Amino acid sequence: EEDKVNQPYKRGALAVAAGTGFNFLGDWLTGVNIETFRGIGTFTFPWMLDVFLVPFITGLIVAKIFRKRGGRYLACLPPLFVRFLTYVYMYLFVYNDGKDFSFHLNLYYWGPCVILVVEASNFGAIIGEVLAGAYRNKTPEKLEGTSKACASEA
Repeated sequence: EEDKVNQPYKRGALAVAAGTGFNFLGDWLTGVNIETFRGIGTFTFPWMLDVFLVPFITGLIVAKIFRKRGGRYLACLPPLFVRFLTYVYMYLFVYNDGKDFSFHLNLYYWGPCVILVVEASNFGAIIGEVLAGAYRNKTPEKLEGTSKACASEA
């Protein structure tokens, strides 16, 4: 009985961990740091993949693993975790040159990028919930009763 109570939490933790891992993998494969802005040359095709496609697939993965309504909310966590951890990593290890950190990583640029990746992940999770059947009616006997009632009215 207790396992049934903990099952959604376990599945949710697994979904978030898998989504976070995939998001890190996507960042590594594209070779893009969306946190750094280098002028108009920042917005390349790999950057677009890392901002839109990688989080979208992350959302799909989270929703498919969670398989219940609410996966779209869980799918917001992996991009948030990845962007936050990458920001902290860059603060501690990459741009440690004595200059003000905002000189390298501007919050006015980073904030909208975080919003973009979270929304892309959320959209992927909504599609993933539909594909996983989270909105499917689980009780066909209710449908049979309504179809009989509708047939008798006609």
